[in-house]
Amino acid sequence: QLQAFGGGLVQAGGSLRLSCAASGRTRSSYGVGWFRQAPGKEREFVSGISKSGSSTYYADSVKGRFTISRDNALNTVYLQMNSLKPEDTAVYYCAAQQRLLGVGIYSNQYDYWGQGTKVTVSS
Repeated sequence: QLQAFGGGLVQAGGSLRLSCAASGRTRSSYGVGWFRQAPGKEREFVSGISKSGSSTYYADSVKGRFTISRDNALNTVYLQMNSLKPEDTAVYYCAAQQRLLGVGIYSNQYDYWGQGTKVTVSS
């Protein structure tokens, strides 16, 4: 089971850190991805990290501003979001998968989804 939290309201240029915590049977490691969905738009990939944490991937729109990391001891993946822009406003979802060694960038590569946390960036 995944739980995403850390969203909120922030001014443009500000920062937020999202967390994705896994509970239950977590003996196996999972690759984790962050996706977001803005009102009226389709869900899009934001960032992902491999099972080992050695590989990460970012959408061009967030590259250089967002950083994904993981703490396997805490079963938690973080998304540090800096220099936020109004266009980053969306509901952010984390998702987990076991199939890939690398980073999945498509939503259908993920089997488990968190409930989403809302991020609002004001101009």
